[in-house]
Amino acid sequence: MTNFTHRIATEADIPALVALMDRSITGPLAAFLTPDQIAASRKLMGIDSQIIADRTYVIVEADGVTAGCGGWSGRITEYGGDHTPGRMPAPLTPGVDAARIRAMYTAPEFVRRGVGRLILGLCEAAARAAGYDRAELVATLGGEPLYRAAGYHEIERFEDDRGGAPVPLVRMGKRLDGFGPSGDPG
Repeated sequence: MTNFTHRIATEADIPALVALMDRSITGPLAAFLTPDQIAASRKLMGIDSQIIADRTYVIVEADGVTAGCGGWSGRITEYGGDHTPGRMPAPLTPGVDAARIRAMYTAPEFVRRGVGRLILGLCEAAARAAGYDRAELVATLGGEPLYRAAGYHEIERFEDDRGGAPVPLVRMGKRLDGFGPSGDPG
C-alpha cells in the first residue's frame, strides 16, 4: 500500500501541476473521449490560479512524486482553468450556496489507488469547516464513477463546445451536513 501525504499547493507548484493535468487529460481521460474532445478538453480544463491563491488546492504525493491534485472553492466558477471563458470569481455564501469541488486530476500511474477519494475527502472536510453544507462539481465521464461512489448524484448532463468539440460533462452534487438523502440536491 502506498503511503500518501498531502499539502496545500502554492504558486511555485503551478508548472508541475500543469504537466500533471496534461498527462491526466491525454492519458486516463482519453478512454472516454474522442481525439477532438481531448483537444477541446485541453482548452477548457486546466490550472485555476485563483484556487491556489485561495489556498484551497491540495497536492497528494507518494514518496515525493505528485500523485494527484484537486481543490474546492468558495467562488462561483464551476470548472475550467485561467484561460477558460466565463469565469466568475465572485464569492459564494456558505450555508446558502454549494461549495465547488474543482480541478481534480490523478497521475496516470496512480489511477484507482485512492488518490481521488483522498483529495475529495480533504476538500469536503475543508468546505464543511468553512460553513458549506453542500458541494457541487462538474465531472468528466472519467471522473463520474468516483463521484457516484463518494455519494454525489447527477444534477444535469450537458456538453461544453467552447473548446471546439462538444465535451460531455455531468454536474453533480452532494450534501455535506449528513442530513437528507444523498440524492437530495439541497
